Amino acid sequence: MLKKDRYKAFVDYFSTHNPDAETELHYSNPYELLVAVILSAQCTDKRINQVTPALFARYPEPESLAASSVEEVFSYIRSVSYPNNKAKHLVGMAQKLLAEFDGIVPEKVEDLVKLPGVGRKTANVISSVVYDNPAMAVDTHVFRVANRLGLTQRATTPLAVEKQLVKHLPEETIKVAHHWLILHGRYICLARKPKCEICPITYFCQYFSKNFSTQTAGNV
Repeated sequence: MLKKDRYKAFVDYFSTHNPDAETELHYSNPYELLVAVILSAQCTDKRINQVTPALFARYPEPESLAASSVEEVFSYIRSVSYPNNKAKHLVGMAQKLLAEFDGIVPEKVEDLVKLPGVGRKTANVISSVVYDNPAMAVDTHVFRVANRLGLTQRATTPLAVEKQLVKHLPEETIKVAHHWLILHGRYICLARKPKCEICPITYFCQYFSKNFSTQTAGNV
């Protein structure tokens, strides 16, 4: 299958079956989403959604978070991965957000990455979800699934994956395609043992075509 045909099959399938895919993180404004995405690094959205209600109640805006101590923030997020670093990042993020952006979450990726705890992936999530920009955030799910499907080739870094996906996807689908790839990786195309036996898109999946013959397709 040619690359352009693979991309078309990908877009056609998910546009039909999950056209309104969105983040599973719970939030009510850009500030809350920024906090949640920072916390979600190397942690599950389920865990973050358990932690953030109390955190947002205590720190409903950047001002209260910026005025807090790292130790107090830690007490709210101790159950997430790397809580010490994330507590420092959250306080630093809020302080910088107030000092340089008047407490308003910026739109541009180059501004977002200036905030503590915000890498390119997080910046792309905010730019895409909050501001509807055609930004492709590449996490471990996106990296893995894009490679297995054959949407990317010889892309060994998240930035390389991002560039290939942005280049070949229709611009209007880039924002939602990020969620398509994440959700497919989270529930079907698992890292250690992909659920090929229930996957609905094996017909254009390069990983499947390489690893399973037509004779064994029904017994994956």
